[in-house]
Amino acid sequence: MQEIVVYDLNQTLYKKSSKDEFFKFICYKKGYKLVHLFQIGLLTVAGKLRLMSKTYFKENFYDYLNKIPPEKVQKYAKQFWNVEFPEHFREEMVADIIEKDKAGIKVYLVTGGFEIYTKYLEELLPLKVIGTLTKYVNEDYKIIGKTCNDAEKIRRLDAEIDGDYKILTSYSDDDEEILYEAEKGYFLEDGELKLVQKENKPD
Repeated sequence: MQEIVVYDLNQTLYKKSSKDEFFKFICYKKGYKLVHLFQIGLLTVAGKLRLMSKTYFKENFYDYLNKIPPEKVQKYAKQFWNVEFPEHFREEMVADIIEKDKAGIKVYLVTGGFEIYTKYLEELLPLKVIGTLTKYVNEDYKIIGKTCNDAEKIRRLDAEIDGDYKILTSYSDDDEEILYEAEKGYFLEDGELKLVQKENKPD
């Protein structure tokens, strides 16, 4: 039985939203026009109001990556994360990840962010990144399967790990299923970690 720890990325391990911050970084690099920023703003509002599925929202939000080939996105990701890390990461969580790795406990960073730009975090911390998978077709990034959120996080872990495993602890700023699958699930709210009660698992 493998013992693992699971972290969410955005507004959990990373204090900000990588989706938003990486977008700003690309805009700075590429000099996008204000009209594109306005379109992204409308998408963000629609996404927050749940007027579209998470997969549809992310596929369209990330339209700003269109025509930027994977190797270029990965280059930008390296630059971006080297600026953000470690200043904008939660110090106590980074220390915990390093400690767990030394103890032989594997750490997974399971995020809805595209792997094309989150995978580089494996170079900065001793962890395995599982994010939303994409393919680059006709200069456009298309999501493979579903966005790595909610129950999809469990499915991706099941597919990634060979054999039985148990989640010792999990951390997220969303009250999501993976918190209740762990022996101890911690919901990060207003900067404070709260242990979830399994009987309160959302439907």
